[in-house]
Amino acid sequence: MNRPRSIILVGDTRKERSAAAIAAHEKWLQKRFKVVLRDLDGSADLSRAEADLIVLFGGDGSILSVARRLAGNAIPVLGVNTGRLGFLAEVPLDSVRSSIERLTKNPIRTSDRMMFEVEIAGNAGKRTLLALNDAVIARGSVSRMVHLRLVVGEEPFTLVSGDGLIVATPSGSTAHSMAAGGPIVDPELEAMIITPICPHSLSMRPIVLPARRAIRIELARRNGDVVLTVDGQEVVPVADGDAVTVRRTRKPFRLVHPGPGAWFAALRDKMGFAGALTPKLK
Repeated sequence: MNRPRSIILVGDTRKERSAAAIAAHEKWLQKRFKVVLRDLDGSADLSRAEADLIVLFGGDGSILSVARRLAGNAIPVLGVNTGRLGFLAEVPLDSVRSSIERLTKNPIRTSDRMMFEVEIAGNAGKRTLLALNDAVIARGSVSRMVHLRLVVGEEPFTLVSGDGLIVATPSGSTAHSMAAGGPIVDPELEAMIITPICPHSLSMRPIVLPARRAIRIELARRNGDVVLTVDGQEVVPVADGDAVTVRRTRKPFRLVHPGPGAWFAALRDKMGFAGALTPKLK
């Protein structure tokens, strides 16, 4: 992509670290770019916004939220990490200016990330949400087993009994799915990862499917409250007769990479993948 000229500044100024980072860098950014929008409270309609780049001060949760709010808008997002892990918000605070300076001198390097459209439909109507990481159907506050019927395309596949089920994107493969024993998948692949949560079966394992499939989850038998959680941020109760359908969106989320090999470096250094590289590879 071409070098950016206009930017949208995004951050939650109610959070101390984000507010301090924006205050420290906003004037510097204004000297280098035309700031066409300041979204510091999450109220802007990013799906209709126009700019060359979004500079986001926040953590991985902020990236997830902005990805859903963009709703297919192709503006690339550069995440400056003011949170904890910084797996999606990859730019550390101490290298904000050097990373952004590189963007003014070189074409933007982006990574297109597949997203999900998550539809829950039943007697109460239909609601559609977007997900960058995952959709989780799981038990509520009471520790009782849930029973979910899984349909792939139009083909009944299996019954999952346990704490629930995760349907993850490749970007979400390093989040809840990984913690539940799912595989790590390169985020630029297009795939759907189905990971059971504490299945009451010795043979139930995670499975990876092509992204062209649609996955439908139905409540086979109620045994307490069941909830749908999208990206760990949006929660919808699942009622009797509801069906949750997960499919790929037409347009991806576009994330700016600060440099080549950034995902592998983050996997190694931030997630501790396979320990340190010692001795160093030649």
